Amino acid sequence: MTNKVKLSILGISFSQVQAGAYALIFAEENGIRRLPIVIGTPEAQSIAIVMENMTPPRPLTHDLVYNIFKSLNIELLEVFIYKFEDGAFFAELLLRQNNREFRIDSRTSDAVAIALRTHSPIFTTEAIMQNMAIVFDEKEVLSTDLENRDIEAEEVPENMEEVKIDALKKRLEEAIKDENYELATKLRDEINRRKSAENG
Repeated sequence: MTNKVKLSILGISFSQVQAGAYALIFAEENGIRRLPIVIGTPEAQSIAIVMENMTPPRPLTHDLVYNIFKSLNIELLEVFIYKFEDGAFFAELLLRQNNREFRIDSRTSDAVAIALRTHSPIFTTEAIMQNMAIVFDEKEVLSTDLENRDIEAEEVPENMEEVKIDALKKRLEEAIKDENYELATKLRDEINRRKSAENG
């Protein structure tokens, strides 16, 4: 049985390294780990509208799905982010209609936008949290002199593969301290890519 971790939405931050994208930040329930997921502008706007208790003049796509669910007596029991593969998170909707439960594959951003409207819980796996989450430590991160190339606070080098892994780890700590989760996501992915290459 998959060990599930319940998530809540901590917020949305504007991408500083990818034009037209945002970082959706999840927090684990009763924990200090954060799971950043990069999403597009339309999905970010749809999520933000619900989080800010705003009502658009006309229904958005996710509002339409929500209205269809209500009309057909479909209940969204949960959203489950179950896999990370090839740079993308995979999610599914667990639905119930007339005592019959079924699952539908979904983009994570769409699933979250719908879950916010139906007030449904969001889960992921412990494996995803262990491999992809960032541990947020409120303690001050002490700077350490390293004999490696340093990375400026808002810089993500185009040739990141040429930066030594110790320098990437140092910058990751700084990004977490600054709560720059989108930058931390890029650094985390590069570090994980190198670890996978070494183990492969």
